[in-house]
Order: sequence, then structure tokens, then C-alpha cells
Amino acid sequence: MALDFNRTAKKAPQIPTSSMGDIVFLLLIFFMVTTVFRKETGLPVELPRAEAGEEVQRELVANIYIDRNGRISVDDRLLEVKHIAPLFRQKVQENTLLIVSFKTDRFTPYGTVSDVMEALKEANAVRVLFQNDIEINPGRKL
Repeated sequence: MALDFNRTAKKAPQIPTSSMGDIVFLLLIFFMVTTVFRKETGLPVELPRAEAGEEVQRELVANIYIDRNGRISVDDRLLEVKHIAPLFRQKVQENTLLIVSFKTDRFTPYGTVSDVMEALKEANAVRVLFQNDIEINPGRKL
């Protein structure tokens, strides 16, 4: 008594794709919920107070942080004054409308700020603004 097993039909291997759309959608939702957009932090500074201020488009601004010890931070990197001019020369070439925003501690030595401003002048980055905290007087309307 011999058994005869005929293998006439072979199935090709297949990858099930019926739930692929669901998986992609869940991954998309997962990454949207868990993504953290990093904001430039710079150095910890205590900004001086002002009574008025003006907002500027974020894409046009390059921030320079100077703390009370005279440390300088640009794009979350600590720099010396001698490296400011070459860096901003390149930034101005990439974006001619570049505005340099100073975020300096209220106790920063003015000599450091002056040195950085001279380096910016050398790099032709002459559109400068000084960042401050707005002081709100209860009797004054903004």
C-alpha cells in the first residue's frame, strides 16, 4: 500500500498588505504626537525691561546671546568674538534681510556688546535689534 502525494499546485509566498494603510496611518499619528520641535535656547540671560516692543518674523532673525560673564552664544554654540565676523558674513550672504537680535543679560559688560557689534559691522550685518522683556505699566495701554 503506497501513498501517492502529488504536489501539483505550489503557492508563491505573499506579503499581506491589507492592513498596510492602517499601520502607516498609526505610525504617522505616533510620530506627529511624539515629535518635539527644538527651540533655540542660547545662554540663560535676564533681559532688561522696556515699555514697548515689536515682533519680527522668526525666519529673518539670528540670535546672539551674551550672558553676564561675557560668554557669547550663536545658534546654540559658544563662540569667541573673533569668530563672529566670519559666521555672520556667511549668514548675510545666505539671507540679505538678516536681522541680528541681541539677547544680553542686563548685567553684561558693555565692552563685550561693543566688540560683538564691531564684528557684525565688519561682516556687514547692520540690521540689529536688542531683545527685551516688555514691562507692563497698569496705567499705560499698549
